[in-house]
Amino acid sequence: MVDQVHSDGHRKHSSHHRRPSSDISEDDSLALEQLEKILSTNLQLDEDSETVTGNRKASIATRKGSIRRSLRKKSTGISSDTDYQDGDMLVPSADVILDNSKTLSYTGGAGASEADPVGSDKKSKKEKDAWIQFKNEIVRLTHTLKCKGWRRLPLEGADIDVERLSGALTNAVYVVSPPKDLSKLHAITNDSTTSLATKKPPAKLLLRIYGPQVEHLIDRDNELQILRRLARQKIGPRLLGTFTNGRFEEFFNARTLTAKDLRIPETSKQIAKRMRELHEGIELLEEERDAGPFVWRNWDSWVGRCADVISWLDEKIIAGQQGAGGSGENAWKKRGLVCGVEWPVFRKTVERYRKWLEKQYGGPDAVKDMLVFAHNDTQYGNLLRLQPSGESPLLTPANEHKQLIVIDFEYASANVPGLEFANHFTEWCYNYHVASKPYALNERRYPTVEEQHRFLKAYVQHRPFRPSLSTQSSSASLRPTLSHSVSSFMLDSRAPPAQVAEEEKWREEATENEVRRLMHETRIWRPANSAQWVAWGVVQAKVKGMDEALKAKKAAKGEEEKSGGNKAMGTPQAGSDTLTPESEGLAEDAKMERPEEAEGESAEGGDADGEEEAAFDYLGYAQERAMFFWGDMLQMGLVGKEELPEEVRAKVKIVDC
Repeated sequence: MVDQVHSDGHRKHSSHHRRPSSDISEDDSLALEQLEKILSTNLQLDEDSETVTGNRKASIATRKGSIRRSLRKKSTGISSDTDYQDGDMLVPSADVILDNSKTLSYTGGAGASEADPVGSDKKSKKEKDAWIQFKNEIVRLTHTLKCKGWRRLPLEGADIDVERLSGALTNAVYVVSPPKDLSKLHAITNDSTTSLATKKPPAKLLLRIYGPQVEHLIDRDNELQILRRLARQKIGPRLLGTFTNGRFEEFFNARTLTAKDLRIPETSKQIAKRMRELHEGIELLEEERDAGPFVWRNWDSWVGRCADVISWLDEKIIAGQQGAGGSGENAWKKRGLVCGVEWPVFRKTVERYRKWLEKQYGGPDAVKDMLVFAHNDTQYGNLLRLQPSGESPLLTPANEHKQLIVIDFEYASANVPGLEFANHFTEWCYNYHVASKPYALNERRYPTVEEQHRFLKAYVQHRPFRPSLSTQSSSASLRPTLSHSVSSFMLDSRAPPAQVAEEEKWREEATENEVRRLMHETRIWRPANSAQWVAWGVVQAKVKGMDEALKAKKAAKGEEEKSGGNKAMGTPQAGSDTLTPESEGLAEDAKMERPEEAEGESAEGGDADGEEEAAFDYLGYAQERAMFFWGDMLQMGLVGKEELPEEVRAKVKIVDC
């Protein structure tokens, strides 16, 4: 997965990185002194061997400088090879929008040699033309961003293969492959065109196009800064180029995990190890720690938009405007209130729980002390398993867990480890690829106590870095000791067997105590994770007419404020969509800003005739998470059954662990 360490600000954090004194016997101290002498001698020898005359130093420096200049001459500026300057990658960017509104299907992007026969009807021809245009725009963009190898392809007629991947919930993700038959193409050179048949084909690319509602969710500038920090540690896919509404990434020869994979014991332990490496491998910035847990930053950022959307939806439901349909774009009307209760009640409960949670730590500052850099979205679709071959070091038992890599760092930032675990364990309850209700949360699939224990024990026991880099959350309760075991570390161990056995017993007890602590932390942070994803689902939702109504209502509110509250201005009442002439114009503008609602397409993202694959039901997802939140509130005693409507009590999702 990835790695991370938290750094300190000017508060108490520096104490986390100081190594407290450990209980070491006189024999242990003697062995350590011997080791120190050996290391000191070797270091001195290295220093002596580097002591050369000034002339020789100058000669070496001159030769190195000459080599560097020679290498620089071969570079032609920033390209997606990924250049680096002062440790940061330099990624080419373009102020371009790539329109994929007509290429959202999971078929149709294959090369001409593999494409299914296209019908002669008007719709089939329109779809084919849309994919051809989309492919040509992709090739042009790879030229603009100087993607390695892709600039040799012609701007028109390169029969590339573009396949949309399923499972991505925020963005549209495509695999872009070069033409299979390069002999028919010619490379673009400075003075002529030459056949591509003998040249190595360009590498596949991963194309990510951001979702239409993503501006309400993700700070893309911050995400790119995080990707640069990850690149310094060679973590995650390489960023090859960015554009206004998306980016190109390195494509891995890997297999995406499935929902079933998460339950395989060895795979689960490997995920835990990669998660520990992520938490300890990237240092938190001071401002990230000061800002507090990212889960609450997301909530605070999304809650405004969320309130507008849910209030509008709830008004429709309360007013009895159920509509005729029970599925598709009308399903939300039949399911009842999104959060089970009206929005003000849900929001008030979240805030009450938030205060309770802070009290468990003694205040918000104590929570900040526990933060690590976390991925925050370790669903199975964001976990890949590399396919090594031959004598790859990834095939050795010690490195097998490193076959797993994590992608999609859109939500990565500071959180307590328990929040990360709660998110991952809850993802066990989902299968986004089932035909019926892929948004549904099956609480019966939540990991058992034994499965959680196995995962957390693998996390605690995995020590990828030296002890001084251990996270506060996972090392505070573990007394600093020698690596792995006393007997294996010492050069000449003379410790009696009883002492070694006692030390190992202490280690086991300390591990169990830490596992229990993390299980408790996971349990109490699980409602926070659910509340965050409720808001996420609501913000992502697309309902026909909603954006127009919200924009018009906002405009009407502004008109009322300008007139000093004069109600004669025609302010719409609750549940009413009556618009002033100016509001009608703004509503029409909002409609034009939503390409998925143009030319007969439904608000769900497919064609009006329903032949396209149905879009993900974000409101259904939000309601399922809300029921999980209420289940935890009941279990924790923060809400009484009598406080919930009867229909909500019948729907709540409860797990006993």
